[in-house]
Amino acid sequence: MTKHPETIRWSADGRAIDIIDQTQLPLVEQRIELRNAEEVAHAIRVMQIRGAPAIGVVAAMGLALELANHTALSAADFRERLDATARLLAASRPTAVNLFWAIERMQACARAHAERTPGEIACKLYGEANAILAEDQAMCRAIGENGAMLLEGCASVLTHCNAGALATAGMGTALAPLYVLHERGAAPRVISSETRPALQGARLTSWELNRAGIAVTLVTDSTVASLMRAGRIDAVIVGADRIAANGDTANKIGTYAHAVLARQHGIPFYVAAPSSTIDPFTADGEGIPIEERSPEEVRTVGGQRIAPDQVAAYAPAFDVTPHEFITAIITDRGVLRPPFQSSIAASIARAAEIPA
Repeated sequence: MTKHPETIRWSADGRAIDIIDQTQLPLVEQRIELRNAEEVAHAIRVMQIRGAPAIGVVAAMGLALELANHTALSAADFRERLDATARLLAASRPTAVNLFWAIERMQACARAHAERTPGEIACKLYGEANAILAEDQAMCRAIGENGAMLLEGCASVLTHCNAGALATAGMGTALAPLYVLHERGAAPRVISSETRPALQGARLTSWELNRAGIAVTLVTDSTVASLMRAGRIDAVIVGADRIAANGDTANKIGTYAHAVLARQHGIPFYVAAPSSTIDPFTADGEGIPIEERSPEEVRTVGGQRIAPDQVAAYAPAFDVTPHEFITAIITDRGVLRPPFQSSIAASIARAAEIPA
């Protein structure tokens, strides 16, 4: 089985969350421990942990960890601490719906056991966080199996940003089919676009795939068009931070450009994401909040200034790819195809019929 990095786990004593600090990659593979919700929120904000599924998982674990440290509170104070912790974590980043999904699931768990003692509720929350962690790992495998059949036979596949093991608790979303194909001895060469300004493709995807023994070639974002025109990319696969009810998809800035290019050159464009990334309450991409980050991320590279201080800079973290540019959405529940409004609704309806 292909070895991928274990991005998120409990510490040996169970009193902290042990993560890979992704701000140090690719130069240093360093693990850090997060011991309370404030440290978890900070790690999400500064992208020591990033990727929509991963921040959902770590937020659930952080909420459980925080409440486990406050079981001596009265029932009313314990509930207040729970709500305050949920607000703190929810404010860490605005675009990835998995974050809010995980927090709401943890709050629902607490509500379901509201008559129990704080200590008992804390135990239930810890169990729920463990369930979310395990489900994310299983979700990654399911996406990998579902997506592998779409990429079989491809010689070269483009991916943008990082939607691999570093973005989840398992083998990833967009990279999961590539891990599955690698296990079968049939992985295509991966073209990883650098993903300015934070360089997740250069720093993270190329590191992760190279570590796993999967052939990867790093290119600048601006090289993609010429590669497509030359017939050197057979498919594009990316992750997602939020998928609206009509299939419009928010992902790392630059994704939309690749989707337009893929359409122009007749190349299939796949989105791979867990079902929890689908937001049925957001009708279309216009309703997806887009995080804006510090202009310094554009004016600098690796801490080195590349533009004058006085120059204005704009740094959106994400863009939205309209559903008409997407060939298929690969989820843990199966492959969704256009028209997405109906295929997404049907997938949600089928899931609702499955007993919890």
